[in-house]
Amino acid sequence: MKSKLDARKLLSKYGNVLVLLLLCAFISIITLEEQSPRSPAAAKQLAKNIARSNSKGANVIVLVRRGKDQQEFADTLKDALTNTGLNVSESIVGTPRDARIALKKQTTTIAAIAADNHMATFCADQLPNLGKTITALSKTTVFQPQKHKWPNFLKKENLLNVLKQISVVAIIAIGMTMVIITAGIDLSVGSLIAFSGVITALSIQQLSGNADPAIGHLLLGSAAGILVCAIIGMGTGSLVTLFNIPAFIVTLGVMFIAKGLAFIFSQSAPVPVGNESFAWLGRGSDLMGLPNSVVLMLVLYGIAHVVMTHTSIGRYIYAVGGNPEAARLSGVPVKWVLVFVYTLCGLLAGLGGVMEASLHITGDPKSGTLVELQVIAAVVVGGTSLAGGHGKIFGTLVGALIIGVIRNGMNLTGVEAHMQSVVYGVVILIAVMVDQLKNRAQKSN
Repeated sequence: MKSKLDARKLLSKYGNVLVLLLLCAFISIITLEEQSPRSPAAAKQLAKNIARSNSKGANVIVLVRRGKDQQEFADTLKDALTNTGLNVSESIVGTPRDARIALKKQTTTIAAIAADNHMATFCADQLPNLGKTITALSKTTVFQPQKHKWPNFLKKENLLNVLKQISVVAIIAIGMTMVIITAGIDLSVGSLIAFSGVITALSIQQLSGNADPAIGHLLLGSAAGILVCAIIGMGTGSLVTLFNIPAFIVTLGVMFIAKGLAFIFSQSAPVPVGNESFAWLGRGSDLMGLPNSVVLMLVLYGIAHVVMTHTSIGRYIYAVGGNPEAARLSGVPVKWVLVFVYTLCGLLAGLGGVMEASLHITGDPKSGTLVELQVIAAVVVGGTSLAGGHGKIFGTLVGALIIGVIRNGMNLTGVEAHMQSVVYGVVILIAVMVDQLKNRAQKSN
């Protein structure tokens, strides 16, 4: 009996983690494909294979199709071939047309062609005919990296892309988690993203005098966007507490106001920042290849976890969500707690707007559309109760990952956009039903 209770407790506590692992396993299986590696290690192994089949001094051509990381692959391959004693006659990183031109002008005997998968396919199709008219290619052998099966989902660049895509939603979801734990809601975060981005871009323009903005201008402009949204969040919390207006109504109104002001201030057009350095947060990767936005997300989750589990404000938030009247009688400053969580949610939405503006180097009034629904979905899927009083910060991170993994899996398998919306809706409904079942089980116990 005790083991059953322990299993049920573990499932209740870590069920969303299990769901995430099962999703990752399922998507990995359905995206399993034959891969042609393009890593430096694959290039070095390919060079060794070619050297074993040819004598030293033999002429080799490197053919690699143009694309991301392809130049690095070609350079590594060229250096590795040279180190084995082979002579690299030419190294081409381009299109099949570029490769055909390079092959046609060969006059000395080419023993081998070192190619990636795309160029190897091109050579298999074209080389037999070229060899009949070009003596230098008559005995040429094509080599390519050894293929292997691996899920597209589990590629390093894809996993980093998933983390990068969820970073803005996940960061705002920290504030939303605290709001929902207090039995509130904030529908304005999507509009605040747009408003923050526009304010940030306009502030940078004003500070720099429409010249090339300096780093100080970028920092001050970003701080302006975040601060304005924090003040709006404070106003939202004040309206909820002082006038007892339902949070749904207040944040709905703020949502329309913020979105309208974003379009008015930007004159309905994106506001360019004009400095590539601004992309540091949205596009940069400085720590072991991790995107800077992902590093910021992880740091903020660590801080939020400590706040919610080891500080008095964290205990106050749970107390207000569980029973606000009992919390008030116990000496908890309920109104100040509510103002705090809405202010923090607004501040994090402002930060999300700066991150979006940094990604595109533009403050766009159209950004943030329906992000509030993704944020709420991440919080609910992460196990936070809409009734208030229950929820975990790291559960929200898992919820954001679940949403991100589902979206990435549907993109990898070619699910069209409208069907993706249907799937998101189903996921949210299932999460809410699970939440309700957990509440009933707790009440019955």
